[in-house]
Amino acid sequence: MGLLIHEEKINEESAAALIKLCPFGALSYENGKLSVSPACRMCRLYIRKGPAGAITFEEEAKPVCDKSAWRGVAVFAEQTEGRIHPVSYELLGKAKELAHVTGDPVYALLIGDDISEAAGELLRYGADRVYVYEDPAFRHFLISPYANAFTDFIEKVKPSSILVGATPLGRSLAPKAACRVRAGLTADCTMLEMKENTDLVQIRPAFGGNIMARIITPNTRPQFCTVRYKIFSAPERGEAAGKIIRMPVIKEMLRGGTKILDVTKKPEEIDISDAEMIVAVGRGLRAKEDIALAAELAEALGAQLACTRPMVEAGWFDPRRQIGLSGRTVKPKLIITLGISGSVQFAAGMRTSERIIAVNNDPNASIFNIAHDGFVGDLYEIVPELIRMIGEEK
Repeated sequence: MGLLIHEEKINEESAAALIKLCPFGALSYENGKLSVSPACRMCRLYIRKGPAGAITFEEEAKPVCDKSAWRGVAVFAEQTEGRIHPVSYELLGKAKELAHVTGDPVYALLIGDDISEAAGELLRYGADRVYVYEDPAFRHFLISPYANAFTDFIEKVKPSSILVGATPLGRSLAPKAACRVRAGLTADCTMLEMKENTDLVQIRPAFGGNIMARIITPNTRPQFCTVRYKIFSAPERGEAAGKIIRMPVIKEMLRGGTKILDVTKKPEEIDISDAEMIVAVGRGLRAKEDIALAAELAEALGAQLACTRPMVEAGWFDPRRQIGLSGRTVKPKLIITLGISGSVQFAAGMRTSERIIAVNNDPNASIFNIAHDGFVGDLYEIVPELIRMIGEEK
């Protein structure tokens, strides 16, 4: 859609009238030509009140998509050295739910080398078909060969929806593959819903987490989205009931502008995403030295220590320990929050925890809206008592 200027109907007098009408100063008239700047907000005031026919608003024809040609919910199954990333199993579980609405199959896309065993595991977690691209060139992740295989899969299988884990690899690969097939991409979804007409409703926080945006792409296929680890639950491992389809890998598919000369494994890092118990602290902590109190509680429980964004910005914690939209998403069996108000951004990163216990001196704190149990009071009084009680239980 856009504005169409009919120059043959514009002279100095009509141009001056149009310029006067524009509240954003987006119109200018130079060398006998009227032009519109990026300041235009499409208010259409000069169309309604300006000289008739001088400027018109033209609607672009919407693309027409044959939805019947696209079928199934696909999951990109990320693997490293033959080990499937757990987020892939979570996405298979969600894909099963979504596909049940339309009666479509669930596909898994697996790219790598020596991945036969991994392909079998995907069948055990709900995939109806596993499409395998296997070649020594896929042993390590390279963006171009992986994107080539991904594009080949889309063109041949035509899945209606594609779910990708929002891992460093997934966040690199998904936009590249989506761009190749001229599809949109919704990043970091927190909820997904399926309509009966196969439109995927992709829900994610927007405007700093103040609203939840519901995004659909009804006129294009496939529908692409990335989802963080620990947002959904993995299904129970069962019997393999689907089939593995090995896709041909041609030389052109392996071409890329990058070569791997050597691989050096990084030492294991802190990853609170896999923690079964967490003690998280927020701005209710008065001083950096008081982290020791929270650490003592975490040690008594055998839990990981985590924090909110302000704690990282203050330099009190490593960023890898941050929970929230700009940090890690966690789903522990137990999380105890100390002095955390419960902003939307923080809550989005931990609200699926099995048990949430909140400690805050403000009875109206948002954290109590999602907590299963709450202590209203001073954490400096409550935490020592909790440590004492845990010690007695042991």
